[in-house]
Amino acid sequence: MRTGRSVIKRLVMQHFGGGFALKSPEVRLSLGFKTLAQAAGLAALLGALPGCQSIAGNPSVSQIRIIDASPDAPAIDVYQGSSPLAYNLGLGTVTSYVPISPGTYTVNVDQAGTKQQLVSTAGTFLNGSQYTVLVGNYAASLQAPILKDQSQAAPSGDVSIRIVDQSLKTGAVDVYLVASGSTLAGASPLQPVGIAFNTNTGYIDVPAGTYTLVVVPTGTKVSSTTATLYTGAAVAYAAGAVRTLVLIDTVTTASPSIQVVTADDFDPANEG
Repeated sequence: MRTGRSVIKRLVMQHFGGGFALKSPEVRLSLGFKTLAQAAGLAALLGALPGCQSIAGNPSVSQIRIIDASPDAPAIDVYQGSSPLAYNLGLGTVTSYVPISPGTYTVNVDQAGTKQQLVSTAGTFLNGSQYTVLVGNYAASLQAPILKDQSQAAPSGDVSIRIVDQSLKTGAVDVYLVASGSTLAGASPLQPVGIAFNTNTGYIDVPAGTYTLVVVPTGTKVSSTTATLYTGAAVAYAAGAVRTLVLIDTVTTASPSIQVVTADDFDPANEG
């Protein structure tokens, strides 16, 4: 069963097009209400909501979310045909999953607050499946591929992690998960071949535990003194969890560097 909070997030997205923006390292809420009537409608919706409902995994619906990974595109609104999915998204935003009826649709990405289309993509969304529309690349070459997400738990005792590289400035990289109590020098890259822009590694199963994510230029001989493109905080990954880690550019620094956006594909804490 999903918690009431998770259900609220999805229903807000479905009815009002808001994006629950998970932007590292802090979480911000971006509902994107267009009118006072929408806000009033939300109050009525929440008043009628039971404490616990099941939406994820429902075989009669598909689910779709948006990740904005473009370093220079304007804020965006996203539509399924003419129906809004999310408003006013920016770099590093990950929306909650939005339930939609299965079928074949065109997803349109517009400049926020306008009907100026920046890019569109078409896809077929199947019963009981989850998808990510990944808006990336520079604004002049904007793209929006549709990724099929893993909607079931990782194998027993494992966590499933997928790396998607949307960093345009750093070149190919090696990505390490350094286990708690270990060192970078003793770790091996998640993928033996360097990860370049537009690479999707697919899901890689690793033992559940606490890890620090480290990113270095590909081919770097790592040691305790290696200068990294990114070193994250230690994160505990529970058994069964499924995560997508998106590498994006840091646009506020002069030298190329990376931020990592984490998207929850499956969270065992919300099941049961």
